[in-house]
Amino acid sequence: MKPRLREGEKNMAYVNIPNDLSKIKTKVALNLTKRQLLCFSCAAVVGIPTYLLARTVVGNSMALFLMIALMLPAFMLAMYERDGLPAEKVARNIIRVMFLRPGPRPYKTENIYAILTKEEKPVEACKKTDTPPKKRKKKKHNAKDSSAEHTIYGNAAGRRLPRP
Repeated sequence: MKPRLREGEKNMAYVNIPNDLSKIKTKVALNLTKRQLLCFSCAAVVGIPTYLLARTVVGNSMALFLMIALMLPAFMLAMYERDGLPAEKVARNIIRVMFLRPGPRPYKTENIYAILTKEEKPVEACKKTDTPPKKRKKKKHNAKDSSAEHTIYGNAAGRRLPRP
Protein backbone atom coordinates (compact mmCIF):
# COMPACT_ATOMS: atom_id res chain seq x y z
CA MET A 1 0.00 0.00 0.00
CA LYS A 2 1.57 3.24 -1.14
CA PRO A 3 1.26 6.30 1.04
CA ARG A 4 -0.70 9.19 -0.43
CA LEU A 5 1.26 12.23 -1.41
CA ARG A 6 0.37 15.65 -0.11
CA GLU A 7 0.60 18.77 -2.16
CA GLY A 8 4.16 19.82 -2.76
CA GLU A 9 5.70 16.47 -1.69
CA LYS A 10 7.83 14.41 -4.00
CA ASN A 11 7.51 10.65 -4.37
CA MET A 12 9.86 9.21 -1.69
CA ALA A 13 11.19 5.68 -1.34
CA TYR A 14 9.90 3.60 1.56
CA VAL A 15 10.81 0.25 3.10
CA ASN A 16 8.40 -2.29 4.57
CA ILE A 17 9.39 -3.18 8.13
CA PRO A 18 8.25 -6.60 9.41
CA ASN A 19 6.16 -6.60 12.56
CA ASP A 20 8.13 -9.42 14.23
CA LEU A 21 11.70 -8.18 14.68
CA SER A 22 12.80 -11.21 16.73
CA LYS A 23 13.41 -13.25 13.56
CA ILE A 24 15.94 -10.75 12.21
CA LYS A 25 19.52 -11.75 13.07
CA THR A 26 22.63 -9.63 12.81
CA LYS A 27 24.89 -10.69 9.97
CA VAL A 28 28.67 -10.52 10.39
CA ALA A 29 30.32 -11.50 7.11
CA LEU A 30 29.12 -12.96 3.80
CA ASN A 31 25.55 -12.58 5.04
CA LEU A 32 26.19 -15.22 7.76
CA THR A 33 25.68 -14.97 11.52
CA LYS A 34 28.46 -15.53 14.07
CA ARG A 35 27.10 -18.95 14.84
CA GLN A 36 27.06 -20.01 11.19
CA LEU A 37 30.59 -18.70 10.61
CA LEU A 38 31.89 -20.59 13.65
CA CYS A 39 30.21 -23.88 12.67
CA PHE A 40 31.32 -23.67 9.02
CA SER A 41 34.93 -22.93 10.01
CA CYS A 42 34.93 -25.89 12.46
CA ALA A 43 33.56 -28.12 9.70
CA ALA A 44 36.31 -26.92 7.33
CA VAL A 45 39.03 -27.47 9.97
CA VAL A 46 37.84 -31.07 10.47
CA GLY A 47 36.75 -31.98 6.92
CA ILE A 48 39.52 -30.68 4.62
CA PRO A 49 42.47 -32.36 6.39
CA THR A 50 40.43 -35.58 6.62
CA TYR A 51 39.88 -35.51 2.85
CA LEU A 52 43.52 -34.74 2.07
CA LEU A 53 44.81 -37.52 4.33
CA ALA A 54 42.20 -40.14 3.39
CA ARG A 55 42.30 -39.78 -0.44
CA THR A 56 45.68 -41.46 -0.69
CA VAL A 57 44.51 -44.44 1.41
CA VAL A 58 40.88 -45.10 0.29
CA GLY A 59 40.61 -43.14 -2.98
CA ASN A 60 38.93 -39.86 -3.93
CA SER A 61 35.28 -41.03 -3.80
CA MET A 62 35.48 -42.64 -0.35
CA ALA A 63 37.53 -39.72 1.03
CA LEU A 64 34.88 -37.31 -0.25
CA PHE A 65 32.05 -39.30 1.40
CA LEU A 66 34.04 -39.43 4.65
CA MET A 67 34.58 -35.66 4.54
CA ILE A 68 30.84 -35.06 3.93
CA ALA A 69 29.88 -37.38 6.79
CA LEU A 70 32.21 -35.52 9.18
CA MET A 71 31.08 -32.05 8.07
CA LEU A 72 27.29 -32.61 8.04
CA PRO A 73 26.76 -32.36 11.83
CA ALA A 74 28.49 -28.97 11.91
CA PHE A 75 26.37 -27.75 8.98
CA MET A 76 23.24 -28.96 10.73
CA LEU A 77 24.18 -27.12 13.92
CA ALA A 78 24.75 -23.96 11.88
CA MET A 79 21.58 -24.00 9.78
CA TYR A 80 18.83 -25.91 11.63
CA GLU A 81 16.42 -23.85 13.67
CA ARG A 82 12.96 -24.77 14.93
CA ASP A 83 10.61 -22.30 16.62
CA GLY A 84 13.52 -19.93 17.13
CA LEU A 85 15.63 -22.55 18.94
CA PRO A 86 18.96 -23.81 17.58
CA ALA A 87 19.56 -27.53 16.93
CA GLU A 88 21.30 -28.35 20.22
CA LYS A 89 18.48 -26.84 22.30
CA VAL A 90 15.89 -28.75 20.28
CA ALA A 91 17.89 -31.98 20.80
CA ARG A 92 18.23 -31.25 24.53
CA ASN A 93 14.45 -30.71 24.85
CA ILE A 94 13.70 -33.95 22.99
CA ILE A 95 16.11 -35.93 25.20
CA ARG A 96 14.57 -34.39 28.32
CA VAL A 97 11.04 -35.28 27.31
CA MET A 98 11.76 -38.77 26.00
CA PHE A 99 14.25 -40.09 28.58
CA LEU A 100 14.86 -37.90 31.63
CA ARG A 101 11.40 -36.79 32.73
CA PRO A 102 8.61 -39.16 33.79
CA GLY A 103 5.93 -40.05 31.28
CA PRO A 104 2.39 -38.68 31.19
CA ARG A 105 0.44 -38.96 34.41
CA PRO A 106 -3.21 -39.73 33.74
CA TYR A 107 -5.79 -38.10 35.95
CA LYS A 108 -7.31 -40.73 38.22
CA THR A 109 -10.11 -40.33 40.71
CA GLU A 110 -11.58 -42.55 43.36
CA ASN A 111 -15.19 -43.38 42.65
CA ILE A 112 -16.80 -43.67 46.07
CA TYR A 113 -20.00 -44.94 44.50
CA ALA A 114 -18.16 -47.93 43.03
CA ILE A 115 -16.90 -48.79 46.50
CA LEU A 116 -20.44 -48.62 47.87
CA THR A 117 -21.82 -50.88 45.16
CA LYS A 118 -19.13 -53.48 45.79
CA GLU A 119 -19.98 -53.68 49.51
CA GLU A 120 -23.72 -53.96 48.94
CA LYS A 121 -25.11 -57.49 49.31
CA PRO A 122 -28.44 -58.81 48.07
CA VAL A 123 -31.19 -59.20 50.66
CA GLU A 124 -31.32 -63.01 50.38
CA ALA A 125 -27.60 -63.28 51.03
CA CYS A 126 -27.90 -61.08 54.12
CA LYS A 127 -30.65 -63.25 55.59
CA LYS A 128 -28.62 -66.40 55.14
CA THR A 129 -25.28 -65.13 56.42
CA ASP A 130 -26.21 -62.62 59.09
CA THR A 131 -27.23 -63.56 62.62
CA PRO A 132 -30.82 -62.84 63.57
CA PRO A 133 -31.41 -59.45 65.19
CA LYS A 134 -31.29 -59.26 68.96
CA LYS A 135 -34.57 -59.02 70.81
CA ARG A 136 -35.29 -55.76 72.56
CA LYS A 137 -35.90 -55.63 76.23
CA LYS A 138 -39.35 -54.43 77.14
CA LYS A 139 -39.49 -51.36 79.32
CA LYS A 140 -41.57 -51.35 82.39
CA HIS A 141 -44.14 -48.59 82.19
CA ASN A 142 -45.23 -46.49 85.06
CA ALA A 143 -48.86 -45.84 85.74
CA LYS A 144 -48.49 -42.30 84.35
CA ASP A 145 -47.13 -43.42 81.00
CA SER A 146 -49.62 -46.20 80.43
CA SER A 147 -52.67 -43.98 80.28
CA ALA A 148 -54.49 -43.65 76.97
CA GLU A 149 -54.09 -39.91 76.96
CA HIS A 150 -50.31 -40.08 76.94
CA THR A 151 -50.20 -42.87 74.35
CA ILE A 152 -52.14 -40.84 71.81
CA TYR A 153 -50.38 -37.55 72.32
CA GLY A 154 -46.87 -38.86 73.07
CA ASN A 155 -46.35 -37.87 76.69
CA ALA A 156 -47.64 -34.31 76.41
CA ALA A 157 -47.10 -33.71 80.13
CA GLY A 158 -43.33 -34.35 79.89
CA ARG A 159 -42.90 -32.09 76.88
CA ARG A 160 -45.11 -29.34 78.26
CA LEU A 161 -47.48 -29.43 75.31
CA PRO A 162 -51.06 -28.22 75.78
CA ARG A 163 -53.61 -30.93 76.29
CA PRO A 164 -56.63 -30.98 74.06
